[in-house]
Amino acid sequence: MLDIKLEDIVSLCKRRGFLYQGSEIYGGLSGTWDLGPLGVQLKRNILQSWWQTFVEKRSDIYGLDSAILMNPQVWQASGHLEGFVDPIVKDQVTKIDYRADHLLEDQGFEVEGLNLKELQSLIDDNQIKSPDSNPLSRLNQFNLMFQTRIGAQDERAQTVYLRPETAQGIFVNFKNLIDSFQPDLPFGIAQIGKAFRNEISPRDFVFRSREFEMLEIEYFCPPSQWQTIFDQIKIDLNDWLVSLGISLDSLTELEVPESERAHYSQRTIDMQFAFPFGEKELYGLAYRGDYDLRQHQDLSGKSLEYIDKKTQSKFLPVCIEPSIGVERLLLAVLQSAYKVDEENKRVYLALPAGLAPIKYAVSPLVNNKADLITKALTVFKNLQAKYGCVVWDDHGNIGKRYRRQDEVGTPACIVIDFQTLEDDTVTVRSRDDLQQKRLKISAL
Repeated sequence: MLDIKLEDIVSLCKRRGFLYQGSEIYGGLSGTWDLGPLGVQLKRNILQSWWQTFVEKRSDIYGLDSAILMNPQVWQASGHLEGFVDPIVKDQVTKIDYRADHLLEDQGFEVEGLNLKELQSLIDDNQIKSPDSNPLSRLNQFNLMFQTRIGAQDERAQTVYLRPETAQGIFVNFKNLIDSFQPDLPFGIAQIGKAFRNEISPRDFVFRSREFEMLEIEYFCPPSQWQTIFDQIKIDLNDWLVSLGISLDSLTELEVPESERAHYSQRTIDMQFAFPFGEKELYGLAYRGDYDLRQHQDLSGKSLEYIDKKTQSKFLPVCIEPSIGVERLLLAVLQSAYKVDEENKRVYLALPAGLAPIKYAVSPLVNNKADLITKALTVFKNLQAKYGCVVWDDHGNIGKRYRRQDEVGTPACIVIDFQTLEDDTVTVRSRDDLQQKRLKISAL
């Protein structure tokens, strides 16, 4: 893979309208990002691809959109109230909080397999310091869930939480879906939705932020089938990533050791991507067993057992969860598509045509000839009516237009020139190989 610097991607995203710093005119808000016109369209294309692949084209997976605010007992049952924590330390001089494991990584220590007692020992021995080289406080455990209140701000108001994951919305609707659709096992429930985590130290552009989108599936099956289905889901996910332009060579499979797995997980694979700041998790694949359904069944008092249609036996199915953060996936797609063509002195995004935020750019060869402009506008409006994401570009000379469209990943530019007025053909110029060919307007 091309050696790409993160600042190159950040610069392109800001300059061309993919991503902006949240609340930028007020100095920003750490860990928040706004999608610009091209960013939001690219994201929508990624989401639509995932939804078509894993929901619309399958008969065994059902879609869901659950509420962000949930009864706080949901988070008690799931273990998030007690277990969803990060180790934090405070710079004793500046009083700034830091993730202890992040400081460890930044200062060259191996994080994998290190427990809290060993981490505290490193702090006590002053082997880990703050970024300002100041001593650190003792470790504390910090819950990452955002709190808010429902109702008037008095003793009757109820504390609730912005969900840190979308999975629990699926588990608490498991019985509803069973009652409505009577699905056969195995089957899955898929959801796209916002999640929120009060990260102490957001970092690495959009990779780790406080507000993000999730693509999650909870796939339910009998206990005897989970290993086969686990392996197949991994294959399906990797095939889908390839369709987005992400090379399998850029992925590394990490088997997460028991000491580092989430409290609900009996097996977890982190599929890591070679980002400019190192190999980091792109998606996780976890075998959750029957933990979540059992926890919600016990706390709610409602039976969540599945009734086998043939034997009428009752049992709690086990669950496999593929989970992908959309923003880090968006970053991986942009990085994979980022190309430097030194021979032709250009940077371009080799996005798959189905993902490109702009499908075609339409231009008159010159912008001071009324008949050319009229013809070009007709072509533009017809293509826009059919494909939607088509732009009009008549700024600067034709070479600058090509470079501008290359940089945002537009697969083809269509130019209406003087020959068009004679034979109704146009020049179609390809982003990837720079080849130009003439086509009849009707062939577009």
